[in-house]
Amino acid sequence: MSDEFTSGCSMRLWDRLLALPTPVPVACLLWSFSIAAVETMPVFAGNVSETDSLTVNVESGGGIRAIAQVFFPAKPEIIQAILSDYGRWPELFDVRMKVASLAIEHGVATTDLRIEHALLPGERRLVSESRTLPGGGLMTDLKAGDFKRYHRVWKLGPGGDGSRTKAEFELVVEIDSLVPDWLIAVAMRRELEAHFRIVKEKALARTNEGK
Repeated sequence: MSDEFTSGCSMRLWDRLLALPTPVPVACLLWSFSIAAVETMPVFAGNVSETDSLTVNVESGGGIRAIAQVFFPAKPEIIQAILSDYGRWPELFDVRMKVASLAIEHGVATTDLRIEHALLPGERRLVSESRTLPGGGLMTDLKAGDFKRYHRVWKLGPGGDGSRTKAEFELVVEIDSLVPDWLIAVAMRRELEAHFRIVKEKALARTNEGK
């Protein structure tokens, strides 16, 4: 790849970011500029650890889909309890958010989250409904807010000798924003890696407490 081509791609991305009507933090612009060469790559995949896997794809029709397999160092009932502790969801993510309201009725949890993200101006609202899955896990779907699509599924099952959890994870997100999907996909991958790590830490702490 010639320097002229790389420079051209970088300048087109820089011009596009500067043309956004809402200010984007300078640090984010510089970081985005440094990875301009991946603009044409729709898939970001790799290993979270030796046994985990995570793939993040930009959907052709818009939005991002993430698929992962994660192994947690705790029994499925512990992971279920952590994931369904709706009032403490903000503790599971490395992104600033708060629970504005929470209501649980007939087994359905309606959560109103307010999210602050470096790539997105202001505060974003995500209202979702969550249901536990009969075989173990959790399904969360968009109800209202500043997202076009939001669908998340955790499927949990025993791993190894039963003292661990094998989890299948899927997340589909489309945000009402002028930020390009490929850039959101890069950020989402990093945030999901952090999310899985935090859940593992909490699971290990609960397991050790029970010993």
